[in-house]
Amino acid sequence: MPTMLLLCALGAGGAAVAHGDHELARQALESGQVLPLATVLGKLAHEAPGQVLKVEFEREDGRFIYEIRLLQNDGRVAKLKVDAVDGRVLSIKRREAGKDTDAHPRGGR
Repeated sequence: MPTMLLLCALGAGGAAVAHGDHELARQALESGQVLPLATVLGKLAHEAPGQVLKVEFEREDGRFIYEIRLLQNDGRVAKLKVDAVDGRVLSIKRREAGKDTDAHPRGGR
């Protein structure tokens, strides 16, 4: 049940936050350190449309990150790293023909 509460709190809209990340995400959201997942997904809808398959929340190099896996309209799977504080896409990797390509590098470190 705690995961369901997290999904509601983050406004996941059906996306699942990886188990183990929920406490970190809850604390960051409650303290106002990060944007709700629904807000981030709303921003992404225009830049990288697709169906959310998986969401992970983590702290990477001192930065809160939403790692979002999407099934895009063209059938490819994209893995996005998004800054959880401001919703900026930091990178997009798309799986094409069995290999990963860095389709959208955006620095940010």
